[in-house]
Amino acid sequence: MQSVLFMCNYNAVRSVAAEAIARAYFGKSTYVQSAGVRSGEPTDPFMIAALDEIGIDASRHRPRTIEELEDWEGLNFDLIITLAPEAHHRALALTHTLAADVEYWPTPDPTLVQDASREQRLEAYREVRDGLTRRIKARLKA
Repeated sequence: MQSVLFMCNYNAVRSVAAEAIARAYFGKSTYVQSAGVRSGEPTDPFMIAALDEIGIDASRHRPRTIEELEDWEGLNFDLIITLAPEAHHRALALTHTLAADVEYWPTPDPTLVQDASREQRLEAYREVRDGLTRRIKARLKA
């Protein structure tokens, strides 16, 4: 695996985490990026905090759409991993012109945990972080 793109709805929570985790573990051997289907959301501070707990700094990440990524550097990826249904449909449409494999990893949206304490909300982000870490390590290992 030489290059991986993680896609989600806004590139603010799940795909940010996946990119940061994959870079931390495989960044020297695999080119990793992330993008969203839509723009408008800043990087989520709860996900930044959850990643920081395991020594990964995602504070400088700036969300980008798939179109922005394509304009910036093109879309030359071996594998596109989607983390939400909308992103998966968009990735499948991209394969009409790209020779990339697409995998769908259903990943809960931790932003849906509302009316909870800060610790309960952060726990939802930790669960997403830990689940992505397990899957990324298993999928991208050499």
